[in-house]
Amino acid sequence: MKVLVTGGLGFIGSHLADRYVDLGYEVIIMDNLSSGTLANLNPNARFFSMSLLDKEVSDLLRKEKPDIINHHAAQVNVRNSVADPLFDIDTNLLGTVKLLEAAGQAGVKKFIFSSSGGTVYGATPNLPTSEEYKTNPISPYGINKLASEYYIDFYAKLYGFQSVILRYSNVYGIRQNPLSESGVISIFAHRIKNHLQPVIYGNGEQVRDYIHVSDVVNANIMLSQLDSSLYGTYNVGTGKGTSLNKLLTFFYQIFPDAKSPIYKDAKEGDLLFNVLSINKLASLGWSPKLTLQEGINQLCQIQGDIT
Repeated sequence: MKVLVTGGLGFIGSHLADRYVDLGYEVIIMDNLSSGTLANLNPNARFFSMSLLDKEVSDLLRKEKPDIINHHAAQVNVRNSVADPLFDIDTNLLGTVKLLEAAGQAGVKKFIFSSSGGTVYGATPNLPTSEEYKTNPISPYGINKLASEYYIDFYAKLYGFQSVILRYSNVYGIRQNPLSESGVISIFAHRIKNHLQPVIYGNGEQVRDYIHVSDVVNANIMLSQLDSSLYGTYNVGTGKGTSLNKLLTFFYQIFPDAKSPIYKDAKEGDLLFNVLSINKLASLGWSPKLTLQEGINQLCQIQGDIT
């Protein structure tokens, strides 16, 4: 079975490519190296350096004819999408539509899309949010993720392929860039290990649902089976919320001499609560395996000193 992983040199995409290779898939990676790195390239995967907006994408798909496309290539910074909405439209929406058009013409059988449970729902009550909850994104990033979901449904019906939408909560783990503005766990780890004060915007009581990248990969693999009739939209999280203040306590247990945090003004539009209900995906037999404490311990042990 042949799978194309877009963004396969990035944080989540590279872990996913590795797992596909381990399971015996023929793996093709497409990445423009805007945030991915060749250090993440699995030696048993074939790599094509190109953007989703390149006209060569359709030629590549017609030649390779992948059975599955797992689409993780994206501009992932919410604040960047606010600063430059047109760039986010080009990268995250137009790029996805072009890929869908090429996928349909190439006869792809299944299309898996990494969406964002942290942004497509918008402000939510202090309860785990199910897939049936109304979507009300408040950033261009969330708007374009949701619009992409609608386009995927359209093209799936037009060309007859299966589509799977995975709405992720806050994913963390090794290979996440600690110098970006997203991925607070990696950012905290970087600052604490370099004897810097972690920075919290607001009072630190913002609650998020943190899931380890290995559990996200497990969900993708389960839904990659072509002999399965499973399709549709699924939240991928833990169903459990953790505040930023509580999150820091896990690091202080590992680094008791770490510096105390700096509190700064909250950033406009920052959600106070975002936790995903995972009942739908759990009913299929999937469940997160790594607790947050275990995941942070593993991250700190594997990465060693971050510079």
